[in-house]
Amino acid sequence: MPKPDNSSFNVAVIGTFAPRKCGIATFTEDLKTKVETFCPGTTFDVYALDRRDAAPLYGDRVNIISVDEAQSYRDAARQINRSGVDAVWLQHEYGIFGGADGVLVTELVDRIEVPLIVTFHTILSQPSADQRGILGHILARTDQAMVMSEHGRSLLIELYGVSPDRITVIPHGAPDRPFGREEGFKSRLGVAGRPVLMTFGLLGPGKGLEHAIEALPAITANHPDVLYRIVGATHPNLVREHGEAYRKLLETRVLALGVEDNVQWDNRFVDTEELLDQIEACDIYLTPYPNLEQSTSGTLSYAVALGKAVVSTPYIHARELLADGVGSLVPPGKPSAISAAVNDLLDRPDSQADLKERAYARGRSTIWLRFAQASADLIAKAVDEHASGFAARGSQTLMTKDGGRMRFNASPLRLPCPAHDWPETAVI
Repeated sequence: MPKPDNSSFNVAVIGTFAPRKCGIATFTEDLKTKVETFCPGTTFDVYALDRRDAAPLYGDRVNIISVDEAQSYRDAARQINRSGVDAVWLQHEYGIFGGADGVLVTELVDRIEVPLIVTFHTILSQPSADQRGILGHILARTDQAMVMSEHGRSLLIELYGVSPDRITVIPHGAPDRPFGREEGFKSRLGVAGRPVLMTFGLLGPGKGLEHAIEALPAITANHPDVLYRIVGATHPNLVREHGEAYRKLLETRVLALGVEDNVQWDNRFVDTEELLDQIEACDIYLTPYPNLEQSTSGTLSYAVALGKAVVSTPYIHARELLADGVGSLVPPGKPSAISAAVNDLLDRPDSQADLKERAYARGRSTIWLRFAQASADLIAKAVDEHASGFAARGSQTLMTKDGGRMRFNASPLRLPCPAHDWPETAVI
């Protein structure tokens, strides 16, 4: 229910956060900045998961939860409860919290006294007993769950018995930029006139890049001027454990296949605006990921919203976002399928153009403005239903920021981010 127009929400958001270089850090930053931009009545206090010695990287406005210290989670919960925030929004991924399978997150959620919203970035269809126990523990303390796919919603209902009215599907947000500007951005990169393929992300075996590279000889045989741009630094965890062995393996394979003139490496974790510029410069975006349980890919959302022809393996996010002819799905681990799909698009420019237009049209439903509105509505729902639960149990008071008490106000809530203020967006 909406909150009065003269009111506002302050939310504690917990997850990895910029300048840390990972997908969830980018998502957490986007959640904060996009909602604050489009729904200015809502603000966020940031609690970043990292090592204690990384605190100077974040500045004074970000609170640090020392990822491997149980007491730090308890202290963060105490600080949040005392701060007077209206809700907590937690980003959950097993690997970002301390302890086996991220079990230390329970030290936090067990102590939160305000409405708890959780984004579940990974919901495994076959979790281990410990993984299932941790997720169930979090869900028992969650007021509202957010997932980014219908598949994730189904798993929460079927595996964990979560009531459907406690789950909201909000697709990953994406930029709202004009359509069809490839050649201008290619010129900036010095690749004007060439058909450009692209993959972006932290490099590691989970990206399936070796399969895309293996597909290149069959593509260059038909289109010798094609360029495959591989953008992104090697995953820092992989670098710590194995150095650049994976990248060197890929580079060696490129040389062995004789396609070194058709591959361009950009070994950096580029910021979002530069990433968007680089995606704009490509014709076909490749996500050859072998893990079909991957429920979210921010760059896939970006590529679709920017009107790119996408060739992808059918992981969860791709199956949903590219449904109804929005992209081309190929089986994992099959270079021949990648080359056939890419050649088909390059051989038939009209079909490629049509696919790009369908992608751009689909992307209008995921632009950041719509993501922000849906997120703001979810905050309002969590706060209202949590308060209604207090009322139903006979509680008539809520904590104020100074630790005093005030009477519970049962009037309808309205979030100051009205839909009728949205600008019109063109749909092709």
